[in-house]
Amino acid sequence: MASPQLSPPVRTRSRVSPFGAGAVCALLALVLLVLVAVRWSPLMSLDRTVAEGLHRRAVTEPGLVHANRILTDWAWDPWTMRALTAVAVVVLWWRGARLLAVWVAATSLLGTLVQQGLKSAVGRERPRWPDPVDSAHYAAFPSGHAMTAMVTCGMLLWLLRRYGAGPRPWRAALVVACVSVVGVGLTRLYLGVHWSSDVLGGWLLGGALVGFSIAGYARYERRRGPEPCP
Repeated sequence: MASPQLSPPVRTRSRVSPFGAGAVCALLALVLLVLVAVRWSPLMSLDRTVAEGLHRRAVTEPGLVHANRILTDWAWDPWTMRALTAVAVVVLWWRGARLLAVWVAATSLLGTLVQQGLKSAVGRERPRWPDPVDSAHYAAFPSGHAMTAMVTCGMLLWLLRRYGAGPRPWRAALVVACVSVVGVGLTRLYLGVHWSSDVLGGWLLGGALVGFSIAGYARYERRRGPEPCP
C-alpha cells in the first residue's frame, strides 16, 4: 500500500533570504569565536559579571534551580531535540520525501559535529564555583544545548512553513520554538554551567547552519525540481 503523501510545498516570499540570514549569523559567530579565543578582556569581564550575578541568585533559590534543571535536562535537552528531529525524519521518509528526510537528518548531524569540533578546538573552561548548583562536562564554547535547540526548532519551523501549516498552528509552533531556544540558553546561564558568550555562540552557529541548510535545499529544488512523492 502506498504511503500517504505530503501536501505540496508552499512557496512563501521573505525580505530576508535564508542564505543572507545564515551569512550574517556566521559572520557574527566568527567574530565572537575570535574574541573568545583571544580572551578579549571586555567580553570576559561581561561574561564573568553575568555569571556571578546569576549564580548569587541561584544559590538562594533551590526551587527555581530544580525547575531549571528539569527544563534543561529533559524538556530542552539536546537528546530531546534530536528525538524531535528523528520523528520529523521518519514522517518525511514514510510519506515519500526521502531526500528531504536525509537532508534534515544531515543538518542535525552536522550541527552536532560542528559544536563538538569547536568545543575541542577552543577548549574553553566552564564557570567554576565553590558552591555549584549544577555540573556539566567537556568544553564550554559553544553551548551545545543552545545550538541544538536553534537547529532543531529552525528546521522544524521550516518544515511547517514549507508544507502549509495554518495560521494558528504556525503561531503556536513559533511561540514554542522561541520559548525553547531562548529558554534553554537562559537555563544554562542560570545553572552556572555556561558563559553568556557560549550561549550566544550556540544561537548564532545554529542560525547559520539552518539558514545555509534551507538555502542549499532551495538551490537543489531550483536545479532539479521538487522531490516527487511516490
